[in-house]
Amino acid sequence: MIERIKYPDNKNAKSIFESSIRQMNYTLKLKSDDDSAFNIIRNIYECFRMLGDSLLVSRGQISEQHVEQIKTLERLNVKLDRPLQLVDNLRRMRHNINYYGFSPKKVDSDDAVSFAKSCFFKLAKAVEMKLK
Repeated sequence: MIERIKYPDNKNAKSIFESSIRQMNYTLKLKSDDDSAFNIIRNIYECFRMLGDSLLVSRGQISEQHVEQIKTLERLNVKLDRPLQLVDNLRRMRHNINYYGFSPKKVDSDDAVSFAKSCFFKLAKAVEMKLK
């Protein structure tokens, strides 16, 4: 198999980063209830994943799976109020929503929102510094 050569792409990385910020700001404005819980959880997870992806793209690395994008964030060594490993809980919940018909409740989305508010923007600031 021939491995594809990928080059660092700072412009694309910044675009992904900015999109994650826009999407998170939008998602945090949504009213949390049982009906919106699945969208809120999926969007919050996706925003974290995009932060990791922006770092990988800026380095010219290709990520086939979401796990590597999240692990990239964990390697930043940013002091957060809650453990960053909780993003993996969001990943698993999103997987169950998308592929197994799991229906999260308001309490699940409230927890995701609380986690995002306490960690996302601090992490985004660290990612932004790496992208400069």
